[in-house]
Amino acid sequence: GHRRYTAAEVRRLYRVRALRQLGLPLQEIASVLDRTGDDLTDLRELLTAQLHQLRVQAERITRLQTQLVDLLNQLDGAAMPHPEQFLTTLEMISMYEQHFTQEQRDRLDERRAELGTEAVDAARTQVASMIEEAIRHQRAGTPFDDPAVRDLAGRWSALGAQFGTDGPQEQASARRLWDDNREEISRRVPWPAEDFIAAVEYLRQARGAA
Repeated sequence: GHRRYTAAEVRRLYRVRALRQLGLPLQEIASVLDRTGDDLTDLRELLTAQLHQLRVQAERITRLQTQLVDLLNQLDGAAMPHPEQFLTTLEMISMYEQHFTQEQRDRLDERRAELGTEAVDAARTQVASMIEEAIRHQRAGTPFDDPAVRDLAGRWSALGAQFGTDGPQEQASARRLWDDNREEISRRVPWPAEDFIAAVEYLRQARGAA
């Protein structure tokens, strides 16, 4: 009454169990094993794709951990933070999630994971520097066709392209986020709100004129 398994069936069973422990879907495992047999090319591609997805998830988890640590540090500080200060991180996350679809957020997360932490940190520095430049040009009334402004607009666009925010859908989502929350966002940055708003609008117009 007991079924006897062949050596090949036992080997396949162990492979399935091992791959399931790596988080691979059972349907994909079966499909690959059915196609490949002892040829491991397709299996390697499946494992490579799974590793990539895990790295993206790890990057997302790391960012969430950082956000939670920041919130806990505020709560554990010597002085209780003002409610508005404490809610800043949560509000910014909410703004992002409301205006970007899950698919868009996944693509942006994937791109950031590919670039790595150093590139993300360098980009933050570049953004701050470009905002400073935009504020100076906006205050001085520098025309959009000035070579320095055209160069600034080009660098701003290139940075967006590097992080995958230059697509039409992503640009539309970013515009909606800014248009709906510009006052709130401007209260969270290290520049005077009116200067920051003027700089962002200046950059948008400069990009349009480029």
